[in-house]
Amino acid sequence: MSENAYSYTPYQVYSTENEPNLRVILLRYLKHWKWFALSLTLAGAAGYVYLQYKTPIYKIQASLLIKDEKKGLDGESILKEMDILAPKKTVENEVEIIRSFTLMDKVVNRLDLDVQYFMPTATIDEEVYGNVPFRFIVERPTSELYEDKLLLTVIDKSHVRINDKVYPVNQSIHTPYGRLRVFAKKPLMASMEPMKIKVSPRTETVNGYLKLLTVETTSKASTVLQITLEEAVPAKGEAILAQLIDEYNQAALVDKNLLAASTLSFIEDRLSLISGELTTVEKDVEQYKTQQGITDLSTQAQSFLMTVQDNDTKLNQVNIQLSSLNDIEKYVDSKASSRGTTPATLSLSDPVLVGLVTKVSELELQHDVLARTTSEKNPLLQTLDGQIKATKESISENIQSIKQQLNSTKGQLSTTNRKLESMVRTVPHKERALMNITRQQAIKNNLYTYLLQKREETALSYASALPDSRTVDLPRHEADPIKPVKALTFLLFGIVGLLMPIGVLASGDMLNNRVRRRSDVEDASQVPILGEVVKSDGKKALVVVSKSRSVIAEQIRALRTNLQFLRSNPTGSQIILFTSSISGEGKSFMSMNLGASLALVDRPTVILEMDLRKPKLHMSLGMRNSVGISNYLIGEATLDDVLQPIEGFPNYFLIPCGPLPPNPSELLNGPYLAQLFDELKARFAYIIVDSPPIGLVTDAQVIAPFADATLYMVRHDITPKTHLKMVDTLYKEHRFNNLNVILNAVDDGESYYYSYSYGEYYEEDKSARKSRKALS
Repeated sequence: MSENAYSYTPYQVYSTENEPNLRVILLRYLKHWKWFALSLTLAGAAGYVYLQYKTPIYKIQASLLIKDEKKGLDGESILKEMDILAPKKTVENEVEIIRSFTLMDKVVNRLDLDVQYFMPTATIDEEVYGNVPFRFIVERPTSELYEDKLLLTVIDKSHVRINDKVYPVNQSIHTPYGRLRVFAKKPLMASMEPMKIKVSPRTETVNGYLKLLTVETTSKASTVLQITLEEAVPAKGEAILAQLIDEYNQAALVDKNLLAASTLSFIEDRLSLISGELTTVEKDVEQYKTQQGITDLSTQAQSFLMTVQDNDTKLNQVNIQLSSLNDIEKYVDSKASSRGTTPATLSLSDPVLVGLVTKVSELELQHDVLARTTSEKNPLLQTLDGQIKATKESISENIQSIKQQLNSTKGQLSTTNRKLESMVRTVPHKERALMNITRQQAIKNNLYTYLLQKREETALSYASALPDSRTVDLPRHEADPIKPVKALTFLLFGIVGLLMPIGVLASGDMLNNRVRRRSDVEDASQVPILGEVVKSDGKKALVVVSKSRSVIAEQIRALRTNLQFLRSNPTGSQIILFTSSISGEGKSFMSMNLGASLALVDRPTVILEMDLRKPKLHMSLGMRNSVGISNYLIGEATLDDVLQPIEGFPNYFLIPCGPLPPNPSELLNGPYLAQLFDELKARFAYIIVDSPPIGLVTDAQVIAPFADATLYMVRHDITPKTHLKMVDTLYKEHRFNNLNVILNAVDDGESYYYSYSYGEYYEEDKSARKSRKALS
């Protein structure tokens, strides 16, 4: 046979992208929408179950205003003006104090937070707070108490069952979990629901709440602290924040009143001493006047007395100031670990010294407050130590200067006092003795009055020790829990529900080594693709019939048209060979329907069932197979004997395979095969050959020299990709004339050829046909 030449140059599109377009991917997955619906349903159910077994956590908030002078907040009341001994506060330090272990430990102890009560439910144990008919008191626990929850059931008004044993109420009981006590808040009844009790170690409970506690300022310039706590029971969380704020205020008051209390105590001691001395002097005056019968003194004696009293008063004030300076000097020289209360500065008139003593007291109080919550290596603590040391050095220098002045004044007053005493000696003995006693009385009285005044001032300062904070917002909780968030939970489970089938399908695609799309063929070979045919529903063997306008029928008609471009002789007969790689790729179906399509346009067509090993055509068409090609090839039958017309197609004939021969290859290589094709070309315009798969036997290659065109079937999701290399080799070696590929059974999601061109049109056509049938 002469070599056939192509009458056209095939245009082959090579894929430049490794991934298919988005529409193909969507159609691929939308085909499995039922699996997606099932996965989403199961994911939604799993999300619902998850929410049922997840304890909701609420966010409790409170706002606290800290009066920080550094940020422009200070008291303006009269009592605040007198509160000269109060230490100054900074917001940063107060944040650390509120989050301190000490304060939270007091809250846990006050509210018994280490004991939790739970009401068993069908899903999870629901914690109960406040509305518990009894109180579970741990007197001496054992390690077993912290391992698991205890089940407490009320037996009657005086007995309860803890796990498996019965114990009395309102008594110390010895249990395997330690010494406990169940205190009834109200009369117990057997109808009460059982409750579970969880006891946690105190330290663990405190640390747990500190992890859930957040304290921060609302802005950089603000002194308002936002206190936030996450808790499963909103009422419990509100109680914790309220108690925490109360404990913080109490601790602040204690620190603030420490200096005022020590000063007030010193004044009270001095008043007690001066009061006794004043009483003694007054009795001496009364006794002397009674004994001597003195009722009045002369004007001269009175003048001397007033002068001496004034001089003695000044001298006593100097002595008192020197004594106070000595006390301050001892306080300054003492170490931090051995220092006592701050010495009184009431008798000192030097404002610089008083200010320095007040400043060092404030610094030491700040040092003590900060030392409770930080280590000695804290930079702020070391800064305070440096300030305290520098202030004390200034106090020591000031004391030496004041001492020199006071000693000089004392010498002058002593000299003046000696002069006055010499003058008093001129006064009669009685007047001089009375003057000495009266002078002591006046001195003690003035000092007593002075101390009373200072005591009232200090008492007012102590009374003005109000908390330097104010609750802006009371603890409150939001209506909805912050976690788990239902919408977010269902969204996440929904995403998982979507990803699971996608993952399964994608894994299947990665593991699948079969042809899935047109680009697989284009990437693996240079063989032209003649056309694509969608998957048949499998109900009919012949889908191309008269007036059929289905998608697959139109695609086969398009193949019929493309056959004209594969002709080597425009007027002679055309022999078309159908083959494939393996069985099941649709050779018989496609050859049978392509022949039907040619017969419908009045082209005499014959189809040869030359798969002499597994014939299918005669069974699909419901025709007899008593005589066929095998009989012809051995010379037992003529062409008319084996030729059978196909019902419904006047120009369409079938030559069945006949009895299955034991040696198909030998028969095809015999002399009758060429004779058969010569006879057929004389009578038919198209001769279609349904041959065996080329990847299994060599029958197709034996028939190939007689064919004008070879249509190689590649079926979606059936043909292995490895066989495409064999097709490419056959094409390059020209073993088959006009070798072209037909993509068969292309799935909806893998092809976009017919979707744009035919899809909507043929859907409308089906509806129109139904309407015409209904009208007829």
